[in-house]
Amino acid sequence: MFSALLYLQSHSIRNRFIAQVKRLKKPKYLLFLCIGLLYFYFYLMRPFAYIGHHHADPPTTPSPENLVIYDTIGALVLAIFTLMAWIIPNERAALTFTEAEIAFLFPAPVSRRGLIHFKLLRSQAAILFTTIFLTLFSRRFGGGNVWIHAATWWLVLSILNLHTLGASFTRTILMDRGITNWGRRVAIFIAVAVLIAAVILWARETLPPANLQDLDNLSQIETYARQVLSSGPLPYLLAPFRWAVQPYFAPDARAFFIFVWPAVALLVVHYIWVVKSDVAFEEASLEVSRKSAERIAAVRSGNWRGVKKHKAVRSPFPLASTGFPPIALLWKNLISAGQAFTARVWLWVMCIAVGAVIAMKQYSGGGSPVYMSVALFAGMFLGWSLLFGSQLVRHDFRQDLLMADALKLLPLPAWQVALGELLAPAVILTGVQWCLLILFAGFLPKEANNLGPAQILEISLAAAINVPFFNLISLLIPNAAVLMFPAWFQLGKSGPQGIEATGQRIIFLLGQLVVLIITLLPAGLAFLGVFLLAELFAGIAIAIPLAALASAIILACEAALGIKFLGALFERFDLSAELPT
Repeated sequence: MFSALLYLQSHSIRNRFIAQVKRLKKPKYLLFLCIGLLYFYFYLMRPFAYIGHHHADPPTTPSPENLVIYDTIGALVLAIFTLMAWIIPNERAALTFTEAEIAFLFPAPVSRRGLIHFKLLRSQAAILFTTIFLTLFSRRFGGGNVWIHAATWWLVLSILNLHTLGASFTRTILMDRGITNWGRRVAIFIAVAVLIAAVILWARETLPPANLQDLDNLSQIETYARQVLSSGPLPYLLAPFRWAVQPYFAPDARAFFIFVWPAVALLVVHYIWVVKSDVAFEEASLEVSRKSAERIAAVRSGNWRGVKKHKAVRSPFPLASTGFPPIALLWKNLISAGQAFTARVWLWVMCIAVGAVIAMKQYSGGGSPVYMSVALFAGMFLGWSLLFGSQLVRHDFRQDLLMADALKLLPLPAWQVALGELLAPAVILTGVQWCLLILFAGFLPKEANNLGPAQILEISLAAAINVPFFNLISLLIPNAAVLMFPAWFQLGKSGPQGIEATGQRIIFLLGQLVVLIITLLPAGLAFLGVFLLAELFAGIAIAIPLAALASAIILACEAALGIKFLGALFERFDLSAELPT
């Protein structure tokens, strides 16, 4: 029976590969494939050509003192992922199968253990692919050989996969015995709280008390953390997780084979736990497959109300019966984005950010290197969100294009539909960027600039005024592209994937950066001109807000013209002629 399952899995992979190869008959996919391969070669594979070369820098090998911190941090991360498998899920155990697999495997004389083996075998393709990427990205860290890193990543991912599956089986057994989800969670929280309290009490009784003034000295923080992580109850509590990550830091093959046996033992124990679990998962698997098929069919038919049928979620804000029509599309797309993007949540986040800035400024006046680190990370993520945020938040035409026939039936001008589709991702990105701007401006040390608090506040407000219009312009580009070339983009679950899709994204990203630079030039020139004139006659205190207002007006005009153009594209868009059947 195992050979039959292996045959099914191998031919599924083979047929998927053949389908992707046949797609390369179209020149655009062939071009994208070449660009994607070049990207992977120069960014990921080319550095391997220098391994062993005398000019190549050796991999970063941690010192014995830092090694304790690194493997303990890795163990803590692994422990958190493990706890999530017990805390977050609330459903019964279900192995994910496609409709074809259910029709083929469930009526067949395949045992429950055989179905589990098929699931584990199929998961290995994703695990191996993830292992390759993690190995490439972490090749310069931790010392040792690249094959040692690859073997460790495979072990860690396989153990996590088995643990998640075994935890789902155990949760189902507990539910069958009358233990509710919240009862299980409360017991886990109590156990974790007791363990954390034991570590804190030990550190208080054994180690000297931590001085808050030491936060200004990173070496003292590192010394105190090393003492907590390397002694007391914490190393014993994290021992199983450290067994899994320790092989990664082995300097050579001999050390690796010494460290790998506990990790292999963990893998074997998890495998036995999974295959020996006598849990009925067939009905839950059928239900998961049915819901997945209903979601796909609902999206393809344009009925987004049928995509999800569980309990209603709280709306982000009360929707009035009358008003500006695009607000209704904003309301709809914010609901689809989830509860994390309600106005209440973001008000709380901003209040917490402002409170943290005020409290820490009162404590030390902003001279700590920790504050500089917070400011740098906030500034880095702020710039990253401005450049790439429009690629991640897709609650616009990229989400709703499969429902274009329903959108066209709305009694609205096309530009209002376009504006309504752009509002939700623009609001989400603006909320995130305002929070990052608060952290960046609040934690920026005085030594890092020659500006006073009033000028920093003015610059921050100027940036906050311009950010929403910048987001609208950056969102116009991918939405216009998806209306003009819908077959090139991933729509729902039937869009193009693979290395050629990576090449397509690279080309599109470069094009987007060029268009952004062109559209930002008028706003930048307006800001500079108004700033120089206002500073000459009224001073810098008046010049900054006036220049910011001028650039915001230019960006708003460009966004309005872009929305008009996007509406015209949507009005000419023909769903039956463009989308694949």
